[in-house]
Amino acid sequence: MSQQRPASPAAGGMRGGPMGGMMGAPPAKSKNFKGSLRRLMAELKPERNILVTVLVLITSSVTIGAFGPKILGRATNEIFNGFIGKKLPMGLSKDQVVAGLRAKGQTTQADMLAKSSVIPGHGMNFTTIAHFLLLAIALYVISSLFMWVQAYLMAGVTQRTVYRLRRLAEEKIGRLPLKYFDTQSRGDLLSRVTNDIDNIATSLQQGLSQILNSVLTVVSVLIMMVWISPELALVSLIAIPLSMFASVKIAKRSKVEFVAQWDWTGKLNGHVEEMHTGHALVKVFGRRQQAIKDFKSLNSNLYESSFKAQFISGIIQPVTQLVSNLIYVAIAVLGGYRVATGAMSLGDVQAFISYSRQFGMPLAQIAGLMNTVQSGVASAERLFELLDATEEEPDRKDSTPIGRAKGEVIFKDVSFRYVNDQPLIENFNLTVKPGQTVAIVGPTGAGKTTLVNLIMRFYEINSGVITLDGIDTKMMTRDDLRRQFGMVLQETWLFSGSMRENIAFGSTNPSDDQVAAAASAANIDHFIRALPKGFDSLLTDDNSTVSNGERQLLTIARAFMADPAILILDEATSSVDTRTEVLVQQAMAKLRTGRTSFVIAHRLSTIRDADVILVMDKGALVEQGTHHQLMAAKGFYYDLYASQFSASIAE
Repeated sequence: MSQQRPASPAAGGMRGGPMGGMMGAPPAKSKNFKGSLRRLMAELKPERNILVTVLVLITSSVTIGAFGPKILGRATNEIFNGFIGKKLPMGLSKDQVVAGLRAKGQTTQADMLAKSSVIPGHGMNFTTIAHFLLLAIALYVISSLFMWVQAYLMAGVTQRTVYRLRRLAEEKIGRLPLKYFDTQSRGDLLSRVTNDIDNIATSLQQGLSQILNSVLTVVSVLIMMVWISPELALVSLIAIPLSMFASVKIAKRSKVEFVAQWDWTGKLNGHVEEMHTGHALVKVFGRRQQAIKDFKSLNSNLYESSFKAQFISGIIQPVTQLVSNLIYVAIAVLGGYRVATGAMSLGDVQAFISYSRQFGMPLAQIAGLMNTVQSGVASAERLFELLDATEEEPDRKDSTPIGRAKGEVIFKDVSFRYVNDQPLIENFNLTVKPGQTVAIVGPTGAGKTTLVNLIMRFYEINSGVITLDGIDTKMMTRDDLRRQFGMVLQETWLFSGSMRENIAFGSTNPSDDQVAAAASAANIDHFIRALPKGFDSLLTDDNSTVSNGERQLLTIARAFMADPAILILDEATSSVDTRTEVLVQQAMAKLRTGRTSFVIAHRLSTIRDADVILVMDKGALVEQGTHHQLMAAKGFYYDLYASQFSASIAE
């Protein structure tokens, strides 16, 4: 590729290939935590009906479960009263027993007995106790059933939401301009649409329903505690401000580390992806140790940020648990005293202690979920940055439909620049007739590939007009425009699949006969049929059993399948041997027949028969003509040709 492209600060320095430098530091803090959280919650709007059902189920489950300790307290009172009553003499009333205890000076015992439901001489009523126990079991079973149903529904809500986010990310990538990918690390981009979305799913699944459950549990338990004893409930309420204060303070610190953790994760993925893609070059140029050193540095940064994020957020739960335990001790002491003085029954104290533990548990759960929420919102923010990236200009609603083009391409006063203050192509004019072969030559960075990218609107021109068959390309949809082109690039791209699938990729409705004809036209048919499975033989992008030349011929066969009106050949023979180059040239000659062709070449010997040769330098068209005309002019093209074939010219 021969484009001049702007530097890539956003890519962190690794866009230079395997030999790139270290990446930049992550942001110090989340850009907009509350905004990202609200936006993430807004993504749940399509699920609002199910979320209402989930809320009803959680509320019902928590409310029903909240009565369990109270009922068990009633059973405890029944056991306690039966146990005490059995020890008292039968025939006496409770008042008589109380009076006797007061007469003996046992005032505390008398007060406790006076406020109880003890019947002297009567033991435990096992029928009543069994009734209470069965009722408690039934309530807990129903509560658990509701929680199971809401968990099932919530799993569906989470996965559908994540499905939509993945779809939005994929659709967004399709609408992003090529210049966006020039400034992004591929590994970081992949991390945003895979790791970050998976982390969002985990946060929604684990966090949303549990936080709702915990909040409702706190409310319901608090109501029950106030019902039993407002005084002891007031003691329990001390735990809320203490726990919230500690959680907020710690969460603010952990939020910074979670943002850094996912930022370093993306950078590490980008480094690994680039090192793996260019592993051969890394070894050849002796940069393996440097690559390992860079990996260790990135890995260390990720380790440190992950450790700090998990450790700091992990402090929240022990702190809230400590507050809860201190409150528990206070309630146990005060409750015991109130039982001894007859102010409360033993069953009520037991129920209150159970509620106090339930009161502390959801607070600890909320605190423990803070790290999950922080991590999920940090990932959501990274995903939203992708979704908010500037898109291509939308196609015009009044676009002009086009069938198969004849192939006339005209540039009228076209100017383009990647960076505003760095002109590249200025006032460019060119007319290409249908069926002509146009060769584009020039030094690296002259703008050769940029020129054909402008034709296909991979980049938008700053001024001027490009027309196809007399129609301004901006008046066409990008799909209609690009459907007219077939490309054979220097960097061959094959995907994991069969030979047949890779060739048929260029057609919307391929048949086996068409695939075979395309392979034959590309001079690759004999090679494919020699394979054990023929056209059904599998290959991958790095399949070592297929040579570079054979891979190139496969891409040419794919172009035959597409049957384009205009063909673009970008250094298609630069990486093959001389014998294979002959086959590739023959295949490309067949492919160019009857089609307008743009051939980008460094080997000037391959384009001597072109109808028109465009000589570019620094984005400008400096010469134009046939090979013989340009050689006779002895200008820029002559110098380029001489630099490659100086020996032949001398002879």
